[in-house]
Amino acid sequence: MNDPVAYAVTAYALVAAAYAGWHLWREAPFSNGLFYVVSVLELLLIALLVGGSIALAGTERDVDGVLFISYLVTTLVIPPAAILWGVAEKSRWGSGVVVVAMLTVAVLVIRVLGIWQGAYV
Repeated sequence: MNDPVAYAVTAYALVAAAYAGWHLWREAPFSNGLFYVVSVLELLLIALLVGGSIALAGTERDVDGVLFISYLVTTLVIPPAAILWGVAEKSRWGSGVVVVAMLTVAVLVIRVLGIWQGAYV
C-alpha cells in the first residue's frame, strides 16, 4: 500500500468534511454538489481497496489480512450510508451526518495505513 495515496485519500475526505461543514454552517440541506464530492471519495476508496488487496497479496510483511481488508471494506460502506442518511434528513443535519461520516473515513484510512505499516495491531 502506498503511503502518499492513503494520505491523499485522507486529505480528500477532510476536504469533503469541510465542504459538508460549510453546508451545515449555511444551514443548507444535502445538495447535488455534496453528493458528487462524496461520490468521488467513494471511487477513491474503491481504488484504495483494490490497490490494498493487490498489495496484500504480493507482500511479505506480517500484516493481519482479515483486519486490513475489513477496515478497507468498512471505509467503503460509510459514504453510501452517509449519502442515504443525508438525503433522507431534510434539515441541515443531513449535512451534519456527512461531516461525521467523512471524518470517520479519514480516521479509518489512517488506521488502515497503520495496520499496513504494522504500527497499530
